[in-house]
Amino acid sequence: MTRNCEGTEQLQTKKETIIKMKNIIKKQQKTIFIGFMSVALFIICICTVCTAYAADKDNAKTPVDIPGLTYDHSMELSYAEEFSVDYYNDGYALITIDQEGQFLVVPEGKKAPEGLDPDIAVLQQPINNIYLVATSAMDLFRAIDGIDSIRLSGTQENGWYIQEAKDAMEQKKMIYAGKYSAPDYELILNEGCDLAIESTMIHHNPEVQEKLEQFGIPVMVERSSYESHPLGRTEWMKLYAVLLGKEDVAEKVFKEQTDKLDKVLTADKTDKTVAFFYINSVGAVNIRKSGDYVSEMISLAGGNYVPEDTGVNDNALSTMNMQMEEFYAKAKDADYIIYNSTIDGELKTIDELLSKSKLLADFKAVKNGNVWCTGKNLFQETTGLGTMIEDIHTMLTTDDDSLDELTYMHKLK
Repeated sequence: MTRNCEGTEQLQTKKETIIKMKNIIKKQQKTIFIGFMSVALFIICICTVCTAYAADKDNAKTPVDIPGLTYDHSMELSYAEEFSVDYYNDGYALITIDQEGQFLVVPEGKKAPEGLDPDIAVLQQPINNIYLVATSAMDLFRAIDGIDSIRLSGTQENGWYIQEAKDAMEQKKMIYAGKYSAPDYELILNEGCDLAIESTMIHHNPEVQEKLEQFGIPVMVERSSYESHPLGRTEWMKLYAVLLGKEDVAEKVFKEQTDKLDKVLTADKTDKTVAFFYINSVGAVNIRKSGDYVSEMISLAGGNYVPEDTGVNDNALSTMNMQMEEFYAKAKDADYIIYNSTIDGELKTIDELLSKSKLLADFKAVKNGNVWCTGKNLFQETTGLGTMIEDIHTMLTTDDDSLDELTYMHKLK
């Protein structure tokens, strides 16, 4: 009887052991299955992302199919990301500006192809009577010897700091045709305007763009200010060169700026801090946001922009105002000050700076005599951003205490 009980207990133990082993195996199988499915899902996700990325790249490279034309090649760009140029047979070129449209440049003596997408504006060469409202573009036209193609200006003579533009207006080769929000339509039409080049400010007055286009005048909205790299802005000269058939000139001029940048980039980073600002009429400090092209120029030149903790993408503006007390706390130890003269006017002396705020006297840069001021021409001379980077680098690295004049900056005394 006892043996039978022992046998029964052993049998029961074996059954329980078997059941436990089966459960363990099931759990292991489940774990393996889940692991396998996780890996498979991960691989699928990676493949999907890669495929989408490849598709996006392929789409970006896919030229627009234009009836009667054959795609040849695309313009090589080093920094600019807001436009592209595709070349077709017989000298045709398609300009694409991100979010702003496309323009087919038609060579002199040729015609726009039949069946062209109506959303593509036609620009017939020669393009000789441009209405230029985007001030940043003037210097790029100057650089490629193209100011003669600008007949109408959106800025009055006394608003230009580019000498060639001032001279052209003084000689009546270029005439004022009203600002972006209030153009002189009659004058523009009488002068045979064949292209209006606007900044994105035109979007505040969309009716102006609509009216110009109703009169048969193509409107090109430039987006150079949206370029993340400083030389991306300068590279827009290549776009304007397409309009005038001066691509070779633009390549040469642009290379001069990239060569300057390349030379600076080979030098060691100084880690010296630089504050770039101006003080507005109510005593607030206007600074550039982190990531703005000015702070990027300081970084490329080997310095660090301060204050660091400013907004980057919280809105479309590249500047922000800060109370002097807060600016003092964040920037008083800056090694260098660059005062922005664009709005407030050029300063010549430290006393003029201190008249803006006595707190500036306690700044390290003021005590050490490392205060510079930009010329009012800086923000109109888009071609010279490589030179400005070179200027900042020289400021940060020079041992010459007598140096007080650079291309776009001068030292306050």
